[in-house]
Amino acid sequence: METETLISLALYFIAMLGIGVYGYFKSTSDLSDYMLGGRRLGPGVTALSAGASDMSGWMLMGLPGAFFVAGFSEVWIAIGLIIGAYVNYRVVAPRLRTYTYIAKDSITLPDYFENRFADDSRALRLVSAIVIIIFFTLYTAAGVYAGGTLFENAFGLDYQYGLLLTAGVVVAYTLIGGFLAVSMTDFVQGCIMFLALIMVPIAAYLVLSGAGSTSVMADVSAISPAMLNPFYGATFLGVVSLLAWGLGYFGQPHIIVRFMAIKSVRDFKVARRIGMSWMIIALIGAMLTGIFGAAYMANFSAEMGPAAYLTETGELANPETIFIVLSQILFHPFVGGFLLAAILAAIMSTISSQLLVTSSSLTQDFYKAFLRRDASDKELVLAGRASVLLVAIVACALSLNPSQNLLSQVGNAWAGFGAAFGPLIILSLWWKRMTRWGALAGMVVGTFTVLFWIYVPIAGAPLASYLYEMVPGVIAATIAIIVVSRMTEKPTPEINREFDAMEGEVQQNAQ
Repeated sequence: METETLISLALYFIAMLGIGVYGYFKSTSDLSDYMLGGRRLGPGVTALSAGASDMSGWMLMGLPGAFFVAGFSEVWIAIGLIIGAYVNYRVVAPRLRTYTYIAKDSITLPDYFENRFADDSRALRLVSAIVIIIFFTLYTAAGVYAGGTLFENAFGLDYQYGLLLTAGVVVAYTLIGGFLAVSMTDFVQGCIMFLALIMVPIAAYLVLSGAGSTSVMADVSAISPAMLNPFYGATFLGVVSLLAWGLGYFGQPHIIVRFMAIKSVRDFKVARRIGMSWMIIALIGAMLTGIFGAAYMANFSAEMGPAAYLTETGELANPETIFIVLSQILFHPFVGGFLLAAILAAIMSTISSQLLVTSSSLTQDFYKAFLRRDASDKELVLAGRASVLLVAIVACALSLNPSQNLLSQVGNAWAGFGAAFGPLIILSLWWKRMTRWGALAGMVVGTFTVLFWIYVPIAGAPLASYLYEMVPGVIAATIAIIVVSRMTEKPTPEINREFDAMEGEVQQNAQ
């Protein structure tokens, strides 16, 4: 590893820790500050923080790897994500920001569910917190796995050491600075990812076009008929499965918590424009990295440099490392270090957001709700920090011996949240007749449908091998919410008054 590359990475780590220290002094005085930044985020930080925490290591590793192998037949996942993110900004964001404040200033999703439906039984809080903790621990494990893979492939460091180093830095600034530090680091990390996903495909294209090729796209097409044909080998269920990734946005706590923290509902218009522009350009860059990477390998596999990246036959050993390979071969070591920092940025931004949301549930929805109702803010912030450390330790333990590729791990957790919370959140914001028992039924049915689809084999293979588990999970949860809500007692006048207040405020801010 070149000295210049190490210097770039060291500067990146120092900057992240510095932001953590800044967040410590700015917004960790009470639990609301530590977990939600006092609802003071501006539109730019909200947009890039949501985007960076959304697009984890799979943006620079999993997605380019998928396009490297399968070409544009994977484009449907990007289309689904873009549609889902846009609808999330329009349908969920303004109402959730308004309603969580009206509903007794809820600072976590379980908090909101309990307050929205006046659930004295606390069942909604308990079940939703359990779902968050289980799926986010798995999601965080996928993130630290990506960090270990990066250090193993790029630096030659043992996978376990790379995993622990990644988790250690993230835990440090998350534990110290809380939500504000996480959001600010996400903003910086989002900018780094954006630049990297522009630089790498452009550099690869220029090298290919300067190597005497009459047409770079012709070179790509020559690799396989699938590379430029989005319909090659596609089936109806396959396309639906990829598009269905967009359904997950409505139920991702680490993304929608940014909507709860924005300073004003009126800021969402600017946030949406920034966030969607960032996302579309970044996704295009990730796709082209995989496509041009395949062409580069076909033309220059003998010149790929470090043999650690290649098999004995000269092929790329792990397709998910194509961004790493190109960044180290096409750029000066100092710039290459910056590009490797982009991968770390993608990984760390998501891990930190997941750690904080899980910590919020452990602190607000277990510790305070069931163990220490009269706990002081100082005690709760301390409990939140301890929870960050606990979840990180469990995630690292789960990732020591990974058995799935990155995209599969992320996909399972994404589907779990999408089915458990997506229909629940949308209907709770738009349907006045929804009841707490309908909410509970939807959450439970959505969760178990996803788990059944992933783990129960039918004819020797899990159902998820035919249709992405998000689809049946969302459908089943929606049906359960509607049916059970219709079968149970209508919401009280007090609950309806809060709903009407939310409606009125949203309409007023929209004018």
